[in-house]
Amino acid sequence: MSDQPTPLRLGFHGSPDVALHIVRIAGWDPAAVSLGQYDIADPFTELRRGEFDVMIVKFGLKEPDLACSRALTYDARGAVVAADSPLAKQDAISVEELADQELFDRPGEMPQYVWDEVVPPHTPAGRPLHRRHRVTDIPAMMRLVAEGNAVHLSLISLADVAPPTVRVVPVTGLPPAPVSLAWCNDRELPQHVRRFVAAAEAGAER
Repeated sequence: MSDQPTPLRLGFHGSPDVALHIVRIAGWDPAAVSLGQYDIADPFTELRRGEFDVMIVKFGLKEPDLACSRALTYDARGAVVAADSPLAKQDAISVEELADQELFDRPGEMPQYVWDEVVPPHTPAGRPLHRRHRVTDIPAMMRLVAEGNAVHLSLISLADVAPPTVRVVPVTGLPPAPVSLAWCNDRELPQHVRRFVAAAEAGAER
């Protein structure tokens, strides 16, 4: 029997740097963690199948079979715009400005209540946000944005995976997204997973 520790299987979407940041605040060796990217169009399937031990989620969840840690860090809001767009020359974009743009609707089976946090139906001033485009993965979204046909209201961490054809500009007027860990509450967590969650929560308090 191998005496190697069981790797923690951690699901993430978008920037792996956010996942690695949580690994660091937990004080874990990244070599003890196996990162896997989940499908944003069907975000909880891999976790529910047992393919991940825990996954990174942003904003709150209302899934009855999933439990969440406290907020471990925060991801500021950002807009993905074409690199040659006038918006790309700004240091920041007000969410009110995005009411003039064509944005993205929820991908696939992403819960509507989560997408309403990512791209709210209205700005804080009450202007409707036009959620018109639908894609199922980040590369397709980036291509559509680079062509100048859409803007993606999202999170600043997407800059970590953005191609040079787009720019991710900070967005003002919306709070940052809380970043947490989620797991299935209908089965017992292995001891090493419980240790990781506890260490991440303790590290977030320091």
